[in-house]
Amino acid sequence: MDAQEFREFGKAAVDFVADYLENIRDHDVLPSVEPGYLLDLLPKQMPETPETWSEVLKDINRVIKPGITHWQSPNMHAYYPTSVSYPSIVGEMLASGFSIMGFSWICSPACTELEVVVMDWLAKFLNLPEHFLHENEGPGGGVIQGSASEAVLVAVLAAREQAVRRLRLSHPELSESEIRGKLIAYSSDQSNSCIEKAGVLAAMPIKLLPAGADLVLRGDALKQAIEQDVAAGLIPVICIASLGTTGTCAYDDIESLASICEKNQVWLHVDAAYAGGAFALEECSELRRGLDRVDSLNFNLHKFMLVNFDCAAMWLRDANKVIDSFNVDRIYLKHKHEGQTQIPDFRHWQIPLGRRFRALKVWITFRTLGAEGLRAHIRKHITLAKQFEDLVKADERFELIAPRALGLVCFRAKGDNEITSQLLQRLMERKKIYMVKAEHCGQLFLRFAVCGMDPKPSDIDFAWTEIQTQLTSVCAEQQVNARKAGELSELTHHLSGLHVTNETLQR
Repeated sequence: MDAQEFREFGKAAVDFVADYLENIRDHDVLPSVEPGYLLDLLPKQMPETPETWSEVLKDINRVIKPGITHWQSPNMHAYYPTSVSYPSIVGEMLASGFSIMGFSWICSPACTELEVVVMDWLAKFLNLPEHFLHENEGPGGGVIQGSASEAVLVAVLAAREQAVRRLRLSHPELSESEIRGKLIAYSSDQSNSCIEKAGVLAAMPIKLLPAGADLVLRGDALKQAIEQDVAAGLIPVICIASLGTTGTCAYDDIESLASICEKNQVWLHVDAAYAGGAFALEECSELRRGLDRVDSLNFNLHKFMLVNFDCAAMWLRDANKVIDSFNVDRIYLKHKHEGQTQIPDFRHWQIPLGRRFRALKVWITFRTLGAEGLRAHIRKHITLAKQFEDLVKADERFELIAPRALGLVCFRAKGDNEITSQLLQRLMERKKIYMVKAEHCGQLFLRFAVCGMDPKPSDIDFAWTEIQTQLTSVCAEQQVNARKAGELSELTHHLSGLHVTNETLQR
């Protein structure tokens, strides 16, 4: 493929993507395929001779698109938003065109320095403490990781290594293996599964502490767990708090957790993958309480910032603790500008060696939308969720499970869990909207998250009409089944009576 053919293919691909996103409401949000559908549609080996790009693009429409779950559809209400915007798509394309491997400053100075710039922009936009800024004289700063899972794992690994080094100095009688065998970490039982997975990968148990009735983890629960574990000879290492839990977007009490962590030399990391976007809003300023006391935090730009996956921001109070834990230098990685202030080599801040030029799509998105546009986008999600919440409250057949949190509403049909379960089953079969279920205190509920590239009030009305209609059908079906069950019971009772009469006659 030469440059001219690339131009033709590229323009056709841009048209394809633009048409897809512009008309995304025309598609059911869920695909109508069965597992293994694609394996039967594609050859078992790659083509021996080249095919034309037009043939490839036709097959994308023919075999790939039918198997796509439409995450950018405004009828997508499962999980949390995975956002995108046209500027971000262009940034991704340009980064792919440059195709750099930015593991050190010399490999592409613009890659490293633009990341420093946009991470400071974002920290200021979110009103984070100054010690998280690269421009600050301290050792803190921000880095772009691939996902919240990576950021949490980096924090867990760094905290583990710092604890091992500290204990080897203070307890020389203990071997390194003995120390590692005593390490333990903490999080809430409402936290994301990636936190538990980080403990598995770090070979360090993570104790999931019970959150309160309001699903919030507080310092008292952490204090009790640490005291019990220390008495048992264990060594507390890190607590991962959540600002926006997966189930209900509950907010852990950072202030009280920080007080316990500070007393016990425990690293405090905050996973704000979703709710971190609200730090930018003054009306949500209470969410920022205690952030000046945490050691690290992460926030997914691909949830609220209209930057496509993968792009997760992570900030460190003292980046040297991560660098010291991860630093593996070889002669071929060295360059004469190493060690200069404000010019980090981000390979020491992450698990992989190679780095994508993610900062480019962030920079382009921020410049073309502006802080004003980003705040408006977050507020729109909150407004649309409030619209849905009001609709739930107005229908006496439904109830809220938790207070609305940003763009998430958790609700259920009143009555036993079977009603909510059947409602979700019907919605999934129809594929018009997509939600997922969760459970709390034995109650099954549905999570309605505002998602999609450009959701509108009419999309909320569409979803609510679909939910109401299907609940009506579920209730009608239950009534029919109950009536049939009653008739069957009455008939059985009647036949049983006839059976007794016949026996009596025979006697």
